[in-house]
Amino acid sequence: MKPGSRIKSNACDTEVVIIKYSGGAIQCGGADMSEGGGGGAELSADFAGGSIMGKRYVDEAGTIELLCVKPGKGTLALDGAALVLKEAKPLPASD
Repeated sequence: MKPGSRIKSNACDTEVVIIKYSGGAIQCGGADMSEGGGGGAELSADFAGGSIMGKRYVDEAGTIELLCVKPGKGTLALDGAALVLKEAKPLPASD
């Protein structure tokens, strides 16, 4: 997988576009994601927090960034560690 690739969850409706990626297993709902998606995997209760359309998800180390283009019930993760929402950069003050 490379930046610009669109991948789908095998456990829910989530679809993402890869913005930044350096390696590891991208997962959603406790199951690996793939370009084809729809693998019929079971949604894990531990990874059922949902994903939000239009939001970017990153890991703590900054090695991955995903843009959610279709929301779903699964939580996005990299190698079993849940990804977090990327915070917006504050705009400079204009007085």
